Amino acid sequence: MKKAVLILLAIVALIGWMIFWGYDYSKDAATKKGGDLYKTVIERGYIIVGVKTDIKPFGFINEKGENAGFDVDLAHYIAKELFHDPAKVKFVSVTDSERMYLLNLNKVDMIIATMTVTPKRQHFVDFSNAYYITGQALLVNSGSSIRSLGDLSNKDVGVIYGSTAEETIKFLLPTAHVMGYKTYDEAYRALKAGHVLGITSDDAILRNYSLKDSSVNLLPKRYSRDSYAIAFRRGEESNYIIEVVNNVISDMEHRGVFMQLKRKWNLD
Repeated sequence: MKKAVLILLAIVALIGWMIFWGYDYSKDAATKKGGDLYKTVIERGYIIVGVKTDIKPFGFINEKGENAGFDVDLAHYIAKELFHDPAKVKFVSVTDSERMYLLNLNKVDMIIATMTVTPKRQHFVDFSNAYYITGQALLVNSGSSIRSLGDLSNKDVGVIYGSTAEETIKFLLPTAHVMGYKTYDEAYRALKAGHVLGITSDDAILRNYSLKDSSVNLLPKRYSRDSYAIAFRRGEESNYIIEVVNNVISDMEHRGVFMQLKRKWNLD
């Protein structure tokens, strides 16, 4: 009798577990694997977009507690094209190190998060056409003796985990002591505290720190020419929505919208 009760309790627990996880995935998954993403998005009625929440002016939380920034505006333009309503967007916060992971877990439809196109990443995700051109730069404390990347040989330099800058500096300057940080604000605080002598990342991101804080300086040299693009899950499911998004990007270019956004976010 006791054994039968234990078996019954185990069955009930298993059913509960299956219902819980089934509900969780049905609510959280951006789309079922193998399904056409465009069709899924249209049927759902909104897009789920992974964005940064700690990088001005591309993706951050404003004083109203809302997502804001260049990348956020781009997401609203895409929603307007798909649903004739720019508000039809659900934003999910992502970091450099987790954004492709969340995309391939079907937690978001697309990533618009200062994501640089690289050959390595193209093995794992599909990209839209480029929407922003940037280059790797170096942020140092004002008055620092560091004048270029070469001056950081055998010295501590900050990067963001999962960023292209992490790979680039290891290639360009293998003697540097690379210190990884999860967020840009963490790296910025480390620079201010003297834990690193410089931060290397995209100039469009580092420029914001130099504009708001005269105690840090963005050096003029650029060490790469990189393109930001929107990332999608790799495969046929994304083909049509990428075509639609590329049309949106092309239309924004032709109408001068990207220039307007650059002026709006002090990127020109």
